[in-house]
Amino acid sequence: MNMKQILSIKNLSVSFTTNAGTVHAVRDISLNINEGETLAIVGESGCGKSVLCRSVMRILPDNAKIQGQILTNGYDIPKLGEREMCKIRGANFGMIFQDPMSALNPVVPIGKQITEALLRHKKMSKQKAMDRAVELLELVGIDNAKVRIWQQPHFFSGGMRQRCVLAIALALSPKILFADEPTTALDVTVQARMLDLLKDIQKKTGIAIVIVTHDLGVVAKIADKVAIMYAGKIIETGTAQEIFYQARHPYTWALLGALPSLTAPKSKLNPIQGMPPSLINPPKGDAFAYRNEYALAVDYTCHPPMFSLSDTHAAATWLLDERAPHIAPPQFIQKTSLKKL
Repeated sequence: MNMKQILSIKNLSVSFTTNAGTVHAVRDISLNINEGETLAIVGESGCGKSVLCRSVMRILPDNAKIQGQILTNGYDIPKLGEREMCKIRGANFGMIFQDPMSALNPVVPIGKQITEALLRHKKMSKQKAMDRAVELLELVGIDNAKVRIWQQPHFFSGGMRQRCVLAIALALSPKILFADEPTTALDVTVQARMLDLLKDIQKKTGIAIVIVTHDLGVVAKIADKVAIMYAGKIIETGTAQEIFYQARHPYTWALLGALPSLTAPKSKLNPIQGMPPSLINPPKGDAFAYRNEYALAVDYTCHPPMFSLSDTHAAATWLLDERAPHIAPPQFIQKTSLKKL
């Protein structure tokens, strides 16, 4: 069944002017998001995942420069002024962040923080807005919502605060929810409940979810599609099944190899050696070449194109070129099971 496309990103680049030089945080990215699906953007810290999401929301600092197209609902986001963005931001996009306490006003009751957008954009009466706030808290699993809307954030646990932030993000019924490392600050059991909550809300509302994470365990539990990012570029895309069972980029292999649950019992972890490159002066070729044990000579001079492997799976690695030597995926990739995660 074909799903309606609700966001199209074409040749997007985002840079920041700093005293040390221009940081090329996102480099020529293209991807599409369909209604009702979950896209996971995966990579190490500093690879540009959060910047990509924030560029869609247009919540970047003043030293940011956006080039390319971000198309949604007839709008090209980079061309809009801030007044226009204020009108469409909540209605089209919602966002939850890694640290819920930093996203909440510590002295204002949760109910008032939820109703702020409703009063401004929906022109509701205060009573209707508060009734809607109660509904939203109940939707995200906050018990006794009629009482708790009058409590400040410090009355809630970390997991409950994240649910409150989610309620705020859902207030204007956005089409896409960006979740930037939403489970990182939570303990393991609360993480699982949060992911189940996101899936449940998606079933009830039909919202699309873009989740930013470095945790492939999170990806296995929630994602339909996966985009692997490295050094500001998307270097492999595919369904969750394709990424876990048929990954073709050495960086994706390295991420899978570093996942504890994919290693044999009592074996050592396989950390990725080295560090991502500086994005002030990105490498000319494949940015992962200097950390890639399978790198070819061409990797150091030319960035590979995206090689199509199926209608849904593509990877940017010269190993897929017909002239490249055959390199079999590591043994643990061939034995990967999503049930282990």
